[in-house]
Amino acid sequence: MGDEELGGWLARNIQAMREARGATQAQLAKLAGVPRATWANLESGTSNPTLAVLHRVAEALQVSLEELVAKPRASARHYPKDSLPMRLRGPGFVRKLLPDPLPGIDFERMELPPQARLSGVPHTPGTREYLVCESGTLALVASGERFVLEPGDVVVFRGDQKHSYENLGTKSAVGYSVVILAPTVR
Repeated sequence: MGDEELGGWLARNIQAMREARGATQAQLAKLAGVPRATWANLESGTSNPTLAVLHRVAEALQVSLEELVAKPRASARHYPKDSLPMRLRGPGFVRKLLPDPLPGIDFERMELPPQARLSGVPHTPGTREYLVCESGTLALVASGERFVLEPGDVVVFRGDQKHSYENLGTKSAVGYSVVILAPTVR
């Protein structure tokens, strides 16, 4: 791979990621702490950025450095259900819903058999968790409070506290957990 090819990949990736976020060059340049002209040069493929600039751009786009310089991917990719990591956790199953990590977000599907209970793992301080019931009846206990969720119900709670999930029904229950991690302090 030549330098020119790498610069082209970098330019295409940065532009595609910016456009996917619906942001302007000026907005992301400000977020990254670089001049807008520097951002424009990155997207044109004519720049030779320092590692520090690439690091700031990656942080602004919330991607890894590797994703910035990787060969551009196809615009879509199919992930069969069995290709996503699934693990047995207690009496139930927990599956990652997204094949690629999203910085600061964890998105999982949990399936609990009838009358099963699963202890949650407290996350870092300041974390918020969203629990959505898809099917069955789920109970959430967080900080001593009990919430009963029917399909379509959502509970938002502090994910940095002790919590547990329980299937109250006679059939399997499915829920989705979205964890928004607290931003790291620089």
